[in-house]
Amino acid sequence: MKILITGVAGFIGFHLAKKLLESGNQVYGVDNLNDYYDVGLKQARLEQLLPYPKFTFEYLDISDRSLTANLFAAGDFEVVVHLAAQAGVRYSLENPHAYVDSNLIGFTNILEGCRHSAIQHLIFASSSSVYGKNTQVPFSVEDRVDTPVSLYAATKKANELMAHAYSHLYQIPTTGLRFFTVYGPWGRPDMAYYKFVKAIAENRPIDVYNYGKMMRDFTYIDDVVTGIMKLIPHRAKSRPPYKIYNLGNNNPVELQEFIATIETLMGKKAQKNFLPMQPGDVITTYADIEELMTDIGFAPATPIAQGLANFVHWYQSYYLSNVDSPSLNKLVRSF
Repeated sequence: MKILITGVAGFIGFHLAKKLLESGNQVYGVDNLNDYYDVGLKQARLEQLLPYPKFTFEYLDISDRSLTANLFAAGDFEVVVHLAAQAGVRYSLENPHAYVDSNLIGFTNILEGCRHSAIQHLIFASSSSVYGKNTQVPFSVEDRVDTPVSLYAATKKANELMAHAYSHLYQIPTTGLRFFTVYGPWGRPDMAYYKFVKAIAENRPIDVYNYGKMMRDFTYIDDVVTGIMKLIPHRAKSRPPYKIYNLGNNNPVELQEFIATIETLMGKKAQKNFLPMQPGDVITTYADIEELMTDIGFAPATPIAQGLANFVHWYQSYYLSNVDSPSLNKLVRSF
């Protein structure tokens, strides 16, 4: 199967590409390697994928309409997994145009590419952030999501509406995934768990928002990849062939407990800087995954302690042994 992954140098895109390649699929990955966080980490992820003979990488910004159209015209893709996006709740307060360019214009270009290429299945990333001010938990895909509290969340809700329209108009089999706080090795440095481990390792204080009174449905990366892999051959039987799922752990953890687990794994206490709630943030995330369990037999399998242990081990090994890769640096500079 020939699969296009946008945002292939990103956290989820990298892990998914690696799993698909190990399963014998042909993966065409695109990414613009933007500097929202450490580009070196994105390059290091790509370095892990380049040796696979069935992997092709193209440096591409999906907000460029003509380049994206050319990508689809030449690609002959069967499935598209669209993960490229400007992420981050708080950054959307600082740079809103980045979210419009990537999450709205870029997504329109992806939808147009799928429309004109007879794509068999489009899977795209939404976010638990769309639940906004909803207070009833666990969050269900049947809930109304009309109260976003950040521009990032609003763009993800817009993506769901846009995808539904295209699925209805052009009968494109489409699946949207509301990810819930994905974590694990090779993760994003802007995420809280990454910042906590880094700060504790460097003997610096950590910022704990809402005085630690928050709950998150932390979802381990391997479980997320397993869910996507199972969904690739699955098509919604509805008309239009469109479906939204929560992809979460279905087991929220209190932030203080989460930090305590990291402290235990690192053998070191965190210096905590307790702060009020941040604009755009929410108190609790909690995924109702019943529909995903029913439709594809998905069930998260990684306990939080094991997932964090895997991340801490990766973090320590990566930052102690990581070196520049001349071959990848040359590849990236060539674009």
